[in-house]
Amino acid sequence: MRAGSFTVGTLMKQLRRCATLIQAPDKVNARWMIGKRESPGPAEHCMKTLFLIRHGKSSWDDIALPDKDRSLNDRGRRDAPKMGKRLAKRDVTPDLILSSPARRALTTAEIIAKKLDYKLKDIVVDDRLYAGAADDLLKVIQKLGDKLESVMLFGHNPELTELAHRLSSEITHMPTCAVAEFAFNAKSWSNIGKAKVAKVALDYPKKS
Repeated sequence: MRAGSFTVGTLMKQLRRCATLIQAPDKVNARWMIGKRESPGPAEHCMKTLFLIRHGKSSWDDIALPDKDRSLNDRGRRDAPKMGKRLAKRDVTPDLILSSPARRALTTAEIIAKKLDYKLKDIVVDDRLYAGAADDLLKVIQKLGDKLESVMLFGHNPELTELAHRLSSEITHMPTCAVAEFAFNAKSWSNIGKAKVAKVALDYPKKS
């Protein structure tokens, strides 16, 4: 016996399939979800990650050279890619890289950016990150756009160590090319300095 172009058995199978889809609508478009990122849950919006990175070892060969123009020495050029590789192995992907205009800091930023597949043209050079105070660095951070979740800041001592220590008493010194990482339970960068630190870590070239 046939109903239209279907057998009764075929028609019943179609009806059962429709009933299944009505009961489980999420399955209808499941195959179209492959490769798409679901909307982040509320918890994902409550975390900001900050990397404070001191420039690599610099050269003092030319004492007449202005401080801002000093370049990395051989050790600095070895250490920067080493630290970049360590970050890359952890799949670190910064949304923004900020750098002091000093040659040694910007070169360090560029070397590490390459290891992270971050476009060099997207590095933002900020004069406030050179010869400033820890408070100046904090103000730069607190003005960051809240859509950014992970930011790297390349700068200098003593202000980097001072800021790192202010954010976590666990950090008392940042050697050249050191990377201090902080994860904050915060929705806005304006809360950095007041928000609770969920994670802190310090890495540097000579650390095994």
